[in-house]
Amino acid sequence: MAQQFFYDEQIRRFLLQFTRIFSNFEVEYGREEDGTAALYRVPVRYGDASRQAQTVLQQNSANNMPATPLMTFYITNLDYARDRVQEPYFVEKRNVRQRTWDDESQSYETTQSNAFTIERLMPVPYNLEVQLDIWTSNTNQKLQILEQILTLFNPSLEIQSTDNYLDWSSLSVVELTNTTWSSRSIPVGTDDPIDISSLRFVMPIWINPPAKVKKLGVVQKIIASIYDADGDYNEAILDNDLLLGTRQKMTPFNYQTLLLGNQLQVLEHNAVGEAVETIDPPVSPTSNLLWHTVVDLYGELRNGISQIRLTNAYDGTEIVGTVAYHPNDDRFLLFTVDSDTLPTNTLDPVNAIVNPLRKGPGAGLSAAASGQRYLFVEGTGSDDGNAEAWRGTDGTALIANANDIVEYNGTRWNVVFDASGTSEVEYVTNLTTTIQYRWDGAQWLKSYEGLYPGGEWSLVL
Repeated sequence: MAQQFFYDEQIRRFLLQFTRIFSNFEVEYGREEDGTAALYRVPVRYGDASRQAQTVLQQNSANNMPATPLMTFYITNLDYARDRVQEPYFVEKRNVRQRTWDDESQSYETTQSNAFTIERLMPVPYNLEVQLDIWTSNTNQKLQILEQILTLFNPSLEIQSTDNYLDWSSLSVVELTNTTWSSRSIPVGTDDPIDISSLRFVMPIWINPPAKVKKLGVVQKIIASIYDADGDYNEAILDNDLLLGTRQKMTPFNYQTLLLGNQLQVLEHNAVGEAVETIDPPVSPTSNLLWHTVVDLYGELRNGISQIRLTNAYDGTEIVGTVAYHPNDDRFLLFTVDSDTLPTNTLDPVNAIVNPLRKGPGAGLSAAASGQRYLFVEGTGSDDGNAEAWRGTDGTALIANANDIVEYNGTRWNVVFDASGTSEVEYVTNLTTTIQYRWDGAQWLKSYEGLYPGGEWSLVL
């Protein structure tokens, strides 16, 4: 399964806590005029050895004298802690309640707000090894700093990476494992006045995968009876004011979904810019986004039971269908539409959608029979001899335009739907493909197939 990007700065937080441990040490530089000790705070910085020498000490210039004392640290190793491995598939669930947030006062109130279920996944154990280098120009500086540090680690200090009480891996320890007194060799030369004393530490840390956060629904209305005033429960259940009035629709990551035929594809919000709703068969765009990636964040999809609801933006209705994972391609869900939720046909069905200049009765189509109806994608032209196959038995030419619907009455073809003179919305079904189409006043479009952007579809697990 493709992993959604996440970055929680977990290792960085442990390094910040490590920095705070060594951020307040001081060394004495003689006496003030009043006799008190003159103290200098020792800075601590992060960086590897090569960068320390160049940028910290020399400041990119050989003419600058190194400033000491100074402490720098860097990561030397990050090893998988095999001895601390726990059950990798363990999941712990916690139910929490959020306090109400007041935007005006920018504070939390005493009342309860949304409820959430937190599914915490088992973290991964690692040993983080860090080296601390103490840069001094004389032995007195080194002795002062080491004496303050070494007394703290007997043998370790406890740190906390976050104050989130739901983070079960925020606590760790910093253990001193090794010391190196000096970087100088014997005999000591005169070229380098800087001496480095190194301390090695190890932190047993945990790296957490993202937790699953599920918002729990709050009961806002109790329906004592599902029947309306006329005793009809079907209308009552579908009544938005009764049952669905407080329903909120969430679209994960603002993804869009594309319905072609009986297959639903989930796409990035910018993967397709226009709705795919033409009479010609469209092609699914290239995408590596899998439905499992989306569904598993919220729960389990049950094949043939879970639903996807599509909002028909043209008439405000909701098209409902059950879904199931495609057996061979995880990019798609198989969509079985509930025919009762489709728009009602306003025109009699057509036998097929044809180009009258390429096919006709007895010429690519079955022989003309009374009651046959066809939707044209091209016009037949004038009565100058074009579209001979569409002439009636009396020789009458058929004059029809693109998007018109024609019907055979037994002797001749007649235009029964004049597209040029109709601006009202009409629905018709193609009997050959069982696809329903909608006339929007300018063109025929598939009535419910096509692209549904974020906010116009929902997943019911």
